[in-house]
Amino acid sequence: MIEKCKLIRFVNHAMKDKASLIQLEQIKLLERLIHLVRGEKVLLDSDLATLCGVTTGALNCAVKRYATRFPSDFMFQLS
Repeated sequence: MIEKCKLIRFVNHAMKDKASLIQLEQIKLLERLIHLVRGEKVLLDSDLATLCGVTTGALNCAVKRYATRFPSDFMFQLS
């Protein structure tokens, strides 16, 4: 019984470590997607769409359709 408890604790600890590593990888991915443009941290619409699992066009349409739900500085277009 004691060995079983040790095994369960080991597995729980290993699962927490794996979850932490996955979270760390996700954070690193997001950090790579964030760009500095004109002094502002920016995530491109194509990258955000990929993260959300939609097309870029669908994301842009949703933002336009529900513009009042987003902050005024949520989206801008580079020229």
